[in-house]
Amino acid sequence: MKGRFTFFLLVLSFASFAQQEHYLLIGTYTSGKSEGIYVYKFNSENADNSFVSTARTSNPSFLAVSPDQQFVYSVNEDSGGKKFPDGGGITSFSFDAGKGSLTEINSRFSAGKDPCYVSIDKTGKWLFAGNYSSGSLGLFPINKNGSIDSVRQLIKHNGSGPDTSRQRSAHVHSTVLSNDQQYLYVPDLGIDKVMIYRFSNKKGKLTAAPTPFVKSVPGSGPRHFETDHANKYAYLMEELSGTVSVLKILPGKLQPIQRISALSKDFKGLIGSADIHVSPDGKYLYCSNRGESNSITIFSINKLTGKLTFITEQSTLGIQPRNFNFDPSGNYLLVANQHTDEIVIFRINKQSGLLTDTNKRINVPSPVCIKWIR
Repeated sequence: MKGRFTFFLLVLSFASFAQQEHYLLIGTYTSGKSEGIYVYKFNSENADNSFVSTARTSNPSFLAVSPDQQFVYSVNEDSGGKKFPDGGGITSFSFDAGKGSLTEINSRFSAGKDPCYVSIDKTGKWLFAGNYSSGSLGLFPINKNGSIDSVRQLIKHNGSGPDTSRQRSAHVHSTVLSNDQQYLYVPDLGIDKVMIYRFSNKKGKLTAAPTPFVKSVPGSGPRHFETDHANKYAYLMEELSGTVSVLKILPGKLQPIQRISALSKDFKGLIGSADIHVSPDGKYLYCSNRGESNSITIFSINKLTGKLTFITEQSTLGIQPRNFNFDPSGNYLLVANQHTDEIVIFRINKQSGLLTDTNKRINVPSPVCIKWIR
């Protein structure tokens, strides 16, 4: 009897350990030493991690995981090359959960130059890609075997902004579906607008929303976009001004209700804000700042009004923080410091939202994107 009980405890212990193990996918820029997408194992109990595999592909600067976690999609942020002379690509991979390895299925021309963002709807049948330099977004069907079909719809933005060095033309920077999957929000850095499209997953079609866009302050440069868990409020990271705009989500439109700096009042350096995410518990908003700040800003969220209160800035302990993400347990925040070739792992205080360095690092050349397979 005692032996059976001991065996039962061992089984429970092993199952508990297995539940803490997740796959971490890291997208990179390959102009230096990087080879493509890196796969690691990550333990949410203690932040231990270990290298598993690499998938070779050009400039996989942003990744998306299919809803069933069997496939991974990567942009190839290129302006032209042997494979696609007129621009960049999107590549699909199958994921082997037993081996932790990615196998390429196929690639498609992204229908533009320098694709920098890719996302998938909850059905796993449709993929959206944003082409930065071309100022366009493409809608692509996904086949049952995970492969990407030819572009179904291409939408080109037009316009410019007051910053002549960064806003001479449209620059689509992200393609984010609403939680209810009815709308696609497309921040465009070049024209200072978030474009809004109604999405039909049955027809595979995007159409302009009743209110087709919301304007940002001229010269602010809309970049990344995140909705809260209740789909009531949205948060827009504005790269050029280092500000966050809070938007109320209404049927077919977005209503600005607050604009707040993501930088301390005494900051005078170069601005270059990047990524933005709501914490898994919905209590805090985090955003990354590049330029000369190299920080993560932490805000508290008023759940009744959606408005933000600045808490503090935390150094990312590296240079050029791009994408960051929370591990599946919500215990850790991992930030990709592109120019120092490492991912820094912070523990999250869930009561205060503050970050503490775990002194654990993942050394990867030019990391810029972090995704998970549970």
